[in-house]
Amino acid sequence: MSNLEGGSDGVTQKSERGRALVTGASAGIGRELARCLAEEGWDLVLTARREERLLELSEQIRDEAGCDAVVIPCDLAAPDGAARLVEEVQGRGFRVEILVNNAGFGHHGRFWTMELDRGLDMIQVNVTAVTELAHRLLPAMVEAGRGRILNVASTAAFQPGPNMAVYYASKAYLLSFSEALREELRGTGVTVTALCPGPTRTEFGQEAGFGDSVFLDKVPRPDGRKVAEYGIRAMMRGKGIAVEGLLNRIHVFALRFLPRELVLRLVRRFQEVRG
Repeated sequence: MSNLEGGSDGVTQKSERGRALVTGASAGIGRELARCLAEEGWDLVLTARREERLLELSEQIRDEAGCDAVVIPCDLAAPDGAARLVEEVQGRGFRVEILVNNAGFGHHGRFWTMELDRGLDMIQVNVTAVTELAHRLLPAMVEAGRGRILNVASTAAFQPGPNMAVYYASKAYLLSFSEALREELRGTGVTVTALCPGPTRTEFGQEAGFGDSVFLDKVPRPDGRKVAEYGIRAMMRGKGIAVEGLLNRIHVFALRFLPRELVLRLVRRFQEVRG
């Protein structure tokens, strides 16, 4: 946390620093990211659609870590969702020092058979809300000379994804946006990290509308906790791209050398099998 430290004694007191805002905190990786941050002593703002789950997590964090965890339910699929969230956060006098853009979802199936509203909601949550939250919260971080943004992307960001076309494209945007923003912020004391998990044991598959493939059943997959711990460490070190897991890093590296057409066919086959 060295870049977040300050003060004459070299240590930022808890009362002096801001909070960590975690979107999509009600389940999966987002829930574990919030717990990891609380264990590091950060007070939190937790947001997602499912208020009951957020309240349960907030109570758990207070009991286990002794940190404050304020719940602000929000649907980031709504066009004004991000603006209303920031307005509520700032209206309560909270300063966001860590922004964790974790909220997101996918959809499995042929693009033209997907309900259009679902695809547009996916872009709103995975792309537009992330962009808007960063834009609205960054100026205060830059002015303070410290801050962290963790954008939860995916190994899907490194190639197109037939049968999950919009989801893969949204994660590619997130990766590119994170890299560019990181370079723009060089020297400001604010860093941006793109966390890129591979297949993880969470509720994502059920929400996206596919079951686990025979192949995935045979491959060890991390749970949300392991991914979250890796992501928080990478963010605190100021790492730019954080691909969790050795197999995932090998996969991303190998993509550089495979013909694009072959990659497309392999991904399509993978998605057809898992669907």
